[in-house]
Amino acid sequence: MLLMRLIRPVARASVFLCAFAAVLAAGGIAFAGLGQPSPWQMGFQQSAAPTMDDITWFHNFVLWIIVAITVFVLALLVIVMVKFNARANPTPSRTTHNTLLEVAWTVIPVVILVVIAIPSFRILFVQLNIPQSDLTIKAAGNQWNWTYTYPDEKIEFTSIMLQDADRMKLNPPPPRLLGVDNPIVVPVNKVVRVQVIGSDVIHAFAVPSFGVKIDAIPGRLNETWFKATREGVYYGQCSELCGKDHAFMPIEVRVVSEQAYATWLADAKKKFALDGSAPATAVAAVKE
Repeated sequence: MLLMRLIRPVARASVFLCAFAAVLAAGGIAFAGLGQPSPWQMGFQQSAAPTMDDITWFHNFVLWIIVAITVFVLALLVIVMVKFNARANPTPSRTTHNTLLEVAWTVIPVVILVVIAIPSFRILFVQLNIPQSDLTIKAAGNQWNWTYTYPDEKIEFTSIMLQDADRMKLNPPPPRLLGVDNPIVVPVNKVVRVQVIGSDVIHAFAVPSFGVKIDAIPGRLNETWFKATREGVYYGQCSELCGKDHAFMPIEVRVVSEQAYATWLADAKKKFALDGSAPATAVAAVKE
């Protein structure tokens, strides 16, 4: 009876903590924006790619395991403090071993780790196993901007963050410190292979809504991929401390229809041609 009286308030507290965690998780989804950070955001940005769908699911899956473990440990601590303090238990037990308990606290954590490992290995395989691509883009990190090459289309351009004066000329203006003069443009529902390299120091190519984050290392070509399933504008940043202007080399990806992409590509081939006939600083407009 004493044990039940001790466990009952702990159980109520556990229910409250689980409900609170659910509210936080729901709030995070509500606050999270699509393609860019939002005020008071508490969770991931909304997913726009299958890989990010997997990452979001795995995050929520592990969160509930963490909540359950935390509540269980809290309950044990409360029981121990209340039931086994010197006043309530003046004569301590002399028990030194409990075979069943020792086996349980070894086997149960191993089972939990296996349950976590199986889906994590699957997600890692999906991220690292690049499928047959429809489009290849090479992203070279510079101090402090990005150079993008479409090798199959023989175009290349440099993407530089917009200053506030230039940003406010656009309608609507892109987010501060995230808008660029020359964004990446890709068609919707197409597999995009991204080859990433650093031209000077280590950078990192990251677009949260696509579940993409990979280092750009000088002398080494890394690869990742994404398949954007929703049209829109998606922002990322260099995620590796790369120097004094690290915070000013954003990534902007515009996902458009195939028709709009074909129109942009025809314009880009005139302005960004690798044969040297076009300046790399020209801006190719995306016609929706």
